[in-house]
Amino acid sequence: MNRKNWIIGILSIVLCTLIFSTMEVMLKLPAVSGVFHPMQITVERFLIGGLCLIPFAVLSLRKKNVRLTGSHLRYFAMTGLLCVPLSMVLFQLSVSYGQANVVAVLFSGNPIFVTILAFLILRETIHWNNVLALVLEVFGILAIINPFAPETNVNLLSVFLVILSALLFSSYSVLGKRMTRECGGIVVTCMSFLFGGVELLLLLLLGHLGPMAGLYQTIGLSIFCDVPFFAGINAETLPYFLYICIINSAAGYVFHMLSMEKAGAHMTNLIFFFKPIIAPLFALVILHEAITTNMVVGIVFFLLGSLSGILPTMLRAKKEAALPTPSLEPSGSEPNG
Repeated sequence: MNRKNWIIGILSIVLCTLIFSTMEVMLKLPAVSGVFHPMQITVERFLIGGLCLIPFAVLSLRKKNVRLTGSHLRYFAMTGLLCVPLSMVLFQLSVSYGQANVVAVLFSGNPIFVTILAFLILRETIHWNNVLALVLEVFGILAIINPFAPETNVNLLSVFLVILSALLFSSYSVLGKRMTRECGGIVVTCMSFLFGGVELLLLLLLGHLGPMAGLYQTIGLSIFCDVPFFAGINAETLPYFLYICIINSAAGYVFHMLSMEKAGAHMTNLIFFFKPIIAPLFALVILHEAITTNMVVGIVFFLLGSLSGILPTMLRAKKEAALPTPSLEPSGSEPNG
């Protein structure tokens, strides 16, 4: 890795960490959660974020000399469904019902979920440190929710929703791996955002029709009914709205892909190592959410889990890179011409 790529990679990791660490806080701000409907902000941030990613996706396709086909589009429709109408809807609801710092810490465990699901779905190799990381993060979840206490300040519905959201997001990441190798990560992200955004938009439009609105209410999805699409957007709220759509939902993923490209996957995992530290600090300063003793213990477990997942993997990769490349020619004198 040359010095220029290393610098770009590290800067991308820093910027991505800061951007991702503000996501839950921004969605919880009174200027956002008190103004925009939860499904309105969800569908609009992914549609606008996906549109912002189109130029980067086009450049990636040209660089790889790939032309999208119907097979690609069907694939993106599936990954988009997992990402937006399923994972990110649950994520938004978890933020609405619970504390931003709890959601931020718990969602940061998604890289280890990706490793476990890649083993189960793609039959990728799993190592002892990955299992240890999962166990430590489970202890972290238990420490945060403190299930043995007579009372808890943590909203258990929010905890359940964010864990389910992280699992679905990890499934999206695992299923997107094959297409990422072919088209590039930025293309998968862009197209999944756009397809997922359109799919969610269609579901919300159906919620404006009487028969479907009645069905939604019957099955407990009344939050999909009569969702406004332009309410709350004014001069006061526009900066928050644009930050969530363009910075959180577009720029953050651009820097994430840059860090993957320039610094490598192992270094990029540091983003989700630092987020559980930084996001609660943002929530403390901006939202005045207290960092409790249980939260501190939970964060420590998550950090230990991240280190267990990252460090041995980095050492293995370094060791493999140091191994001599086997020669393709037989030993001895060069072959006669």
